[in-house]
Amino acid sequence: MAPPLNVRTSVLNSYQPSIDRITVMPARDTAKLSAKFQISIPKGIRTARGWQAGQVFAFIPKGEGMLLVPVPELDELSGLARGAKTRGYRDRTDRV
Repeated sequence: MAPPLNVRTSVLNSYQPSIDRITVMPARDTAKLSAKFQISIPKGIRTARGWQAGQVFAFIPKGEGMLLVPVPELDELSGLARGAKTRGYRDRTDRV
């Protein structure tokens, strides 16, 4: 009979690799806040995401961290709602 597994350890071991390899960039990509409060995004992350110099980002607070999201250009949003029905649309003014 196998010895009992430490539940916390086994859960962390099975969960962590999927987070690092699929959802989040590898943990080795880190950055340091400079004296001017600037952070350089590591090249591996910039390349993987296709981010360019001069691109605008939004900072969204998430618990103890911050979510960094690129703000799309207006032409990138063109056609986003193609096929949306404009008839019978309800907004806040017609709700009871």
